[in-house]
Amino acid sequence: MSNQVVTRTLKASVTNHSQVSDDLDSHGFAASKLWNIGRWTISRVWDAIDHIPSADELCSYLKNHERYADLHSQSSQRVLQELGEAFVSWYEQDDPDANPPGYRKHGDEHPRSTVTWKNKGFKLDTEYNRVRLSKGTNMKESRYAADYILCEYTIQADDQTLSDVETVQTVRSVWTGNQWELHFVCEMQIETSESPGEKTAGVDLGICNTAAVSIGDETLLYPGNALKEDTHYFRHEEYNTEGENGPSNEAQRLRQKKSRRQDHFLHALSKDIVEQCATRNVGTIAIGHPKKIRDDSDWGRHGNKRLHDWAFETLLSHIEYKAEERGISIERVPEGGLKTSKTCCECGTEADSNRVERGLYVCSECDLVANSDLNAAENMRATVTPSPSQDRSNGCLAQPSVRLFDKSTGRLRPQEQVVP
Repeated sequence: MSNQVVTRTLKASVTNHSQVSDDLDSHGFAASKLWNIGRWTISRVWDAIDHIPSADELCSYLKNHERYADLHSQSSQRVLQELGEAFVSWYEQDDPDANPPGYRKHGDEHPRSTVTWKNKGFKLDTEYNRVRLSKGTNMKESRYAADYILCEYTIQADDQTLSDVETVQTVRSVWTGNQWELHFVCEMQIETSESPGEKTAGVDLGICNTAAVSIGDETLLYPGNALKEDTHYFRHEEYNTEGENGPSNEAQRLRQKKSRRQDHFLHALSKDIVEQCATRNVGTIAIGHPKKIRDDSDWGRHGNKRLHDWAFETLLSHIEYKAEERGISIERVPEGGLKTSKTCCECGTEADSNRVERGLYVCSECDLVANSDLNAAENMRATVTPSPSQDRSNGCLAQPSVRLFDKSTGRLRPQEQVVP
């Protein structure tokens, strides 16, 4: 085993929430105000000279603004950097129907935004699980106000503490819809295997089946039922709670809850994929990367919505860093020109008609019967192992091991087999 330094985010509950919630509220509101001032500044410059200011230019324009001093200088800088990054992301989409980043308002009120403290803005006491968060100059003006917010915390992961990390880079206060929690972005050492496995695996990411994994003589299928159920439920609930002046507080809470559930699902799924590969002696994983799928064509109103909600980049990145911890290498395989879903992994025949119906692939040349997503996953595996020796006629591509998300435990488990 060897040691490797990686970056991780540890979430923590605030145990003295009642004592610090007002101060965290005021900083969260101040971050929204500064964002809106930055957004207004961008509009003025954009209209005047047809130029969108960068994050550095925004900081230069606004560093003497009164609202800039509501937060610690590094925290204010980070708010404007996030705004600049949001505009860059919007501009790079090159989508005439996409709206630029907007103002942060719920009617006439400002929401609680995330506030980031960098290394000069916080001080940790890992012995007593406390962190001092520096206030902005304007927040210190009261005669009786302290210069900092003293938060007591408990790391939410039972097996991790801040005393085990190399360094804490930033601290973020994040409003969950009900209360504040702290996110510590840390550098920490992990043990990685010096001798990765010899096998290769192919992974196909999808919407109906979130992931399909082929390891040659074994296959795994991960249905996306849990995500689809959450999407349907929360979309219906949000519609019923929409306010007259935009999203209501309840709608915002539901969106945040949906986001947290999706994030947990993707973490649990990526962890299970990597663990299943590691136990099967996999050293390399080839993952299909459908990065340009949203540009390919118009999939209709419902299809475009599902594509927009598809968090394949997030899942891919989760698999990458979890595999890195296990010493497993990841190869991203661009799907654009491979046509993995149409090509038979046994004989190489390419035909649209081979996809007989949803989920079923039958080759007209060699009579291979397979799950269509697993056929694509096996084609991914072939990009890493050009001449795989496994006999694909053993039925594993047609009858995979199905692993389902259990909402009661928050983990993946094998699907129960019905014995006739």
